[in-house]
Amino acid sequence: MSESSPFQAELPAAAEGAVRIVRKLTAAGHQALLAGGCVRDLLLGLRPEDYDVATDAPPERICELFRRTRKVGAQFGVVLVREQRKWIEVATFRSDGQYLDGRRPSEIHFCDARHDAERRDFTVNGMFLDPLRHALIDYVGGREDLKAGLVRAIGDPPARFAEDHLRLVRAVRFAARLDFEIEPVTFAALKDHASKLATVAAERVREELEKMLTHPTRRRAFDLLVECGLPPYFWEGAAWRADQIAAGSRLLGRLPQRVSFPLAFAALLVDRETKAIQAICRALTCSNEQRETVVWLAQHHADLDDPEGLSLAGLKRLLAHPAFADLRAWAETRHLELPDGERRRAALAARVDSIAPEAIQPPPLVTGDDLVARGVRPGPVYKQVLDALYTRQLNETLTTRTAGLRLMDNLLARWHKERGEISDD
Repeated sequence: MSESSPFQAELPAAAEGAVRIVRKLTAAGHQALLAGGCVRDLLLGLRPEDYDVATDAPPERICELFRRTRKVGAQFGVVLVREQRKWIEVATFRSDGQYLDGRRPSEIHFCDARHDAERRDFTVNGMFLDPLRHALIDYVGGREDLKAGLVRAIGDPPARFAEDHLRLVRAVRFAARLDFEIEPVTFAALKDHASKLATVAAERVREELEKMLTHPTRRRAFDLLVECGLPPYFWEGAAWRADQIAAGSRLLGRLPQRVSFPLAFAALLVDRETKAIQAICRALTCSNEQRETVVWLAQHHADLDDPEGLSLAGLKRLLAHPAFADLRAWAETRHLELPDGERRRAALAARVDSIAPEAIQPPPLVTGDDLVARGVRPGPVYKQVLDALYTRQLNETLTTRTAGLRLMDNLLARWHKERGEISDD
């Protein structure tokens, strides 16, 4: 196997910042190469998300050569360098000592490019590119595996997964995204080590799930995760029934190509109780906004299935939510599979288009200050009265403040008489 071969394609303009770093390091007497995922994507004709540089220059030397740097992981040989308005990761070639926690090596040793390649995760991610000589440098057989469409662990697969347990889900993400198969020995080792995912920090698992579920290949990613036996270890106490797995796969396949993480995750959790969904989101350290959105989407996922039967106030309240676009996309996806789906889609579009933006969430005609002015003591009555009034306002059956105040007095009288619920009719 040749370690170096010509690289014919022209580099995109987006690579120029990384190439300038390589050029400066080379001029200073160091070896410097583009590394990892950007090389893989360039060979596949894809647009890399970012460009990383690997070099034999130690972190201190990198900081000497470049004016704007950040030591984000100097103990592992990683420095960020600012070039052309972007922060570019520049890492010193390294070999790793033992992994004692399933995440990080206990020690590292600076080394050469070959040994750096051999400590990486998968062959397709272990290649280098010399942009000055237009030469591909491949010590691990990555190019052959790219041609064969295989995700293969570098070296001994069980050892690679034992070192960093997050590689279990990364293997699935790469296979799904690239439409590759997982090499059989690597696949067997992945299944054998599946339970080790439970030791990975929750935020790292969530980050990988976000990357998979927001990509158009999300259904294949989920199916592969299931095939590898990983979903029971996504969070502590995770449990999946066979029907939940089947429904989740089907829903993920129905969604539009580009969706948010909360929408895709809600599609997986939709048949669970609200408290369970909240607990799962907390277990995966989702942000408050993510958790609230996932819960809201799951609670309201069917609200748009009968666009004509939804009250005007109900539709406006849905429209006012920041995740309405996701809710609508989910509903319209389901409508496509119904015999009268086109009619439902058209009815929903007509109703949404008929509502002026300023009418979605207008200032209330009557507020709590009006209740205070009537001498009403704070308590449940405030919510009962104000919700009833605002619902009528959204339904456009209450259009003036004068009428609102009059109705408020009637509702208060009913409250004091009955001490019961105030209806919205």
